[in-house]
Amino acid sequence: MIKKINNIAVLTSGGDAPGMNAAIRAVVRACSYYNLECTGVYRGYQGLIEGDFEKLDARSVRNVINKGGTFLKSTRSMEFKTKEGRAKANENLKKAGVDALVVIGGDGTFTGGLLFNQEFDFPVVGIPATIDNDISGTDYTLGYDTALNTVVEAIDKIRDTASSHNRLFLVEVMGRDAGDIALNSGIGAGAEEILIPEEEGGIELMMDSLEKSKKSGKTSSIIVVAEGEKSGKTIFELAEHIGEKYEEYDIRVSVLGHIQRGGSPSCFDRVLASKLGVGAVEALTDGKSNIMVGVHHQKVVHVSLEKALKEKRELDKELRRVANITSV
Repeated sequence: MIKKINNIAVLTSGGDAPGMNAAIRAVVRACSYYNLECTGVYRGYQGLIEGDFEKLDARSVRNVINKGGTFLKSTRSMEFKTKEGRAKANENLKKAGVDALVVIGGDGTFTGGLLFNQEFDFPVVGIPATIDNDISGTDYTLGYDTALNTVVEAIDKIRDTASSHNRLFLVEVMGRDAGDIALNSGIGAGAEEILIPEEEGGIELMMDSLEKSKKSGKTSSIIVVAEGEKSGKTIFELAEHIGEKYEEYDIRVSVLGHIQRGGSPSCFDRVLASKLGVGAVEALTDGKSNIMVGVHHQKVVHVSLEKALKEKRELDKELRRVANITSV
């Protein structure tokens, strides 16, 4: 028998990403549209354990679609990793009359949601939100597009300085074990070389590229480095390595850091968040559970949480080929 859903709780967990507020808004307003109650959970899974809940309605989420971060706050909960902690969370949800849960976040968030579903048969739907774009089963995750725009804007400004002073800049971007931000921002900003985690031998390729650039008469260069690239060297060690061979380069390092996770979400992320938020509520009312709502070819799709966590996104080889051609 399909359990009737009357009250849906929503939380954000893990690293914040632009578009989370827009997704919360969509969940809340979809609940209102379908005459369901909606419960906001503050501070992610820790809030579940502590019963930090608040009833939300359509007016509760006015003027949040354009805000970065998450007004429900986010934290990583060590207690939720214990069976006792998850049992407390389940009891609190029952006491609050909550029938289902929407979790917004990345792989850590999905792992917690999957385990909670398996232990307590509690309906859970995930919305992928991480600037890394490293969740399988969806073309895009919330926050990725905004982060790309932030990175490209920053590199454009760095290039002005590089050109003015004939400097070589190494720019480190986020992405953990995924090179999507580095590869796409590198192409968009016209980088001379891009180092990403999915490829071995990045240093050799970088040195070859610098040699070609030198012979072609380039006097300034931008190298985009993903934080998880495989050389085992820090970006400062990479700069030192280049300097040992090319003493003529005036080398500078720029680590963009958490600036990539902040800021007002792009229109793309606001629309994506709205589609996924509505999709999550409709999936639950249709009796779906233990799934992620993603997007593929502009359409909302359902992917099991297990598959989203187990499979690894593949590098877009065509983009890498384009990057190699356009960096000559």
